[in-house]
Amino acid sequence: MRDAVGKLLLFGATGDLSQRMLLPSLYGLHADGLLPKGLTITGTARSEQDDDAFRDFTRTALDTFLAEDRKDADMIDSFLARLQYQPLDASTLEGFDDLARKIGDISGGLAIFLSTAPWLFGPTIKGLQSAGLAGDNVRIGLEKPLGKDLETSREINDIVVAGFPEERTFRIDHYLGKETVQNILALRFGNSMFEPIWNARGIDHVQITISETVGLEGRAGYYDEVGALRDMVQNHMLQLLALIAMEPPARFDGTAIRDEKVKVLRSLRPIAVEDVPHHTVTGQYDAGAVKGEIVRGYDEELGKDSRTETFVALKAHVDNWRWQGVPFYLRTGKRMPERRSEIVIQFKPVPHSIFAERGGMLRPNILAIRLQPEEYVRLLVMAKQPGLDREGVRLREVPLNLSLDTEFAGTRRRIAYERLLLDLIEGDPTLFVRRDEVEAQWQWIDAIRAGWDANDVKPKPYPSGSWGPSSSIALTERDGVTWNE
Repeated sequence: MRDAVGKLLLFGATGDLSQRMLLPSLYGLHADGLLPKGLTITGTARSEQDDDAFRDFTRTALDTFLAEDRKDADMIDSFLARLQYQPLDASTLEGFDDLARKIGDISGGLAIFLSTAPWLFGPTIKGLQSAGLAGDNVRIGLEKPLGKDLETSREINDIVVAGFPEERTFRIDHYLGKETVQNILALRFGNSMFEPIWNARGIDHVQITISETVGLEGRAGYYDEVGALRDMVQNHMLQLLALIAMEPPARFDGTAIRDEKVKVLRSLRPIAVEDVPHHTVTGQYDAGAVKGEIVRGYDEELGKDSRTETFVALKAHVDNWRWQGVPFYLRTGKRMPERRSEIVIQFKPVPHSIFAERGGMLRPNILAIRLQPEEYVRLLVMAKQPGLDREGVRLREVPLNLSLDTEFAGTRRRIAYERLLLDLIEGDPTLFVRRDEVEAQWQWIDAIRAGWDANDVKPKPYPSGSWGPSSSIALTERDGVTWNE
């Protein structure tokens, strides 16, 4: 085991994220024998309850969100025995000493998972310091949002670094905990066939799509302040872009991998104010039908008029030697026809077709990496259709599939938070985001938002159940590219 701690502290322990993800993930690690033997888990939030009430709360969460085949009464009981609870109002220093007493001796190390509103970061860090819970053997994991622009992100990071230096700060992007995202590294750097053509000479363009069928789903207050660009592009999508575009790291460790990612993020070409209307599209869903269900428009669902974007499509460039001239098309939106997270890499066509005179039509090869809901890697290649070919060679595009769900059917598919929580407990920073990455992402996003303001860009309406405004189609078709749908 790596540098594992003996205590875990969960802020926001009674919140939605804790119920759906954190507690089920910790149970999964416990059931598989992956948590340190003596690890105790202390939950804290504003709600007044004792240890037994928190254990009952956790039992209900596990009953609701665990898969049936993972429910084991004895195992759940042994997991609940790890739990304790201390109520706390994190906005004031009062109560942190009681929290420290509840946690007990931290000489064996403490990991903190902070899932609170950003305005509470400052008081929480001060409270942890005042109670002796921010020493050299304490590390902290930070759940987004980490600011709404570069300035506020720096303010939050400055607050955090006052108590936790960079090497003990773990910024969470849950997409990096997904198995298929990590398979991008295995695909690129574990196979010799791709690297020679993984550049501007071999790749025509890259598409990254994250589509959701849901609307606000109880996040109205947060989402209307943030919008799709900040909520999805600034973190998840730019992290995926960085993994696709990064140079080969010298080794598989947190420093080497994050060094290469930040180089990509700093190489993103700023979208100039005059180019924003041509390189970006914003939209907001209207009423429509998703999977046969009639749904309301964003303004109606929100209860007021709003200019917040629920859809973004944009064209990006990475200005370095490897990717010069290769467009990266990104799109994300709510109330789309289907839930999908996918990276599509279209290679350049062969320089000369020997089949053209005999009727053979070639299509460029495509590599599709599906992250959710299915998990697969699919390479589309050209193959000859069976036959005597008396009227010409007939070619057809066929898929070479690697389905992770099928190939690893005997291996349990883990929640992304299982890996991230275990890495936090064991102190492995590889799948967490470093401060310079976050700030490079915000710098690029802020320029887009400034361009929207300067050009008075308003979200274009699109019907729920569609793939966004029609102008998102024009964004790619101007370059002779079609979105992969």
